[in-house]
Amino acid sequence: MAIGVLALARATFDVPFAEEIAAKAFRILDQHGVETVGPRNLLFDAAAARAALETLKGQDLDRVLLLQVTFTDASMTVEIAQALSAPLAIWAFPEPRLGGRLRLNSFCGLNLAAHALGKIGRPHGWLYAKPEDVGSGLGELLAGMHMVNPGRARPAKPATDAAATRALAKLKGATVGLIGRHPDGFDTCAYDPAALKALTGSGVEQVELATLFDRARAATPDAIAGIRRTVAATVSGIDEVDQPQLDKSLSVFDALKGLSEANGFDALAVRCWPEMFTEYGCAACGPMGMMNDHGIPAACEADVYGAVSALMLQEAAGSSSWLVDIVDMDRESETGVLWHCGLAPLDMCDPATPPQAQIHSNRKMPLLRQFTLKPGRVTLARLSQAHGKTMLVVGAGTMTAAPMSFTGTSGVLTFDGGVERSLERLIGEGLEHHVAIAYGDHRPALRAIASALDLPILELTA
Repeated sequence: MAIGVLALARATFDVPFAEEIAAKAFRILDQHGVETVGPRNLLFDAAAARAALETLKGQDLDRVLLLQVTFTDASMTVEIAQALSAPLAIWAFPEPRLGGRLRLNSFCGLNLAAHALGKIGRPHGWLYAKPEDVGSGLGELLAGMHMVNPGRARPAKPATDAAATRALAKLKGATVGLIGRHPDGFDTCAYDPAALKALTGSGVEQVELATLFDRARAATPDAIAGIRRTVAATVSGIDEVDQPQLDKSLSVFDALKGLSEANGFDALAVRCWPEMFTEYGCAACGPMGMMNDHGIPAACEADVYGAVSALMLQEAAGSSSWLVDIVDMDRESETGVLWHCGLAPLDMCDPATPPQAQIHSNRKMPLLRQFTLKPGRVTLARLSQAHGKTMLVVGAGTMTAAPMSFTGTSGVLTFDGGVERSLERLIGEGLEHHVAIAYGDHRPALRAIASALDLPILELTA
């Protein structure tokens, strides 16, 4: 059996660790007697991936295996899938929860890839396992098992709920401020404004990133000083980060708040990287978290449907919501890690870990607000466009008291129904990589919302 293998990675993550994981994966393939075709080095960018892809074209391949060694966007995955006709599979890798930076974020890359491939109708298999723990999973993957298999969504049962009525009223006529455009390869964040308007009544107003930066540059010293005093009252260590970069981050909050007030934005979808770092010189995470504190849900990576999902859940819950990545699933402990760089609302903070000022783990700039999430029941929600069909994803679980998994804002969640079932829904259905969470059980309201919008519902954890 000849398998074309390409190892995808990004240099902004922990390269030595990624190289170690890739080497282990290739050793396992060798031990299974797999004949691999293609280079064994990490492919860090599109040019390297395209050069490696050329070595596979024209080969008689039984399967193509993508090693999702670190997070990557899905652009090259889609290009590879369209260039090669052999059956496709993706192998992604867990990493230890050591309390430091997210070194690989491989699961999120798998999530993006599964969604993007689903939207173009490309069948593929998937595996999420450490090389040393792969067991029979690799053989099953290469034999064509573990395939993405959408179709678990079901019609929502007719239902009414006061919280649902409140949320639907908020969505009708709501405006999402879209600042910039989603990064390439983030099919999870693509949207159709007409379809969104027809579905929820919510509109989108586009704002260029340059407009945000100009407004931030115009923030007065007095305004920045006032924001600094407010932040210092709740977040320790702000004097220990780069001060000019901190002031820029605070000026971004001033600009986001000003734009929202001037335009009546009910939620925000922000292109938070790379230009926020490379052109303006700070992190957007802290400012976006502060907007969450003010009841304006802020979605990373210009994810409009994510912003609407967070607004919907916030209104149904009557409390803060937060749009997160699921970055780790551990079958042994039956838990997953919900994480983002540092923009959770402060009312989700575990009192045992008071908020601290932090720099972005990859870009090394402030301001992030770092803490772990408080214990308690949570609800998960997402307006999904997986496989080009709109549905409402609903789930629940219990946030547990646990040490910090990764720097930023994160929590350890025990999923109702278990990790394996949630994995089969999340990856097996090709869902988006962002999901909104709020504390409490708000599934009855969400089911009533799905019924009112005539949407099928996918129970993530049932």
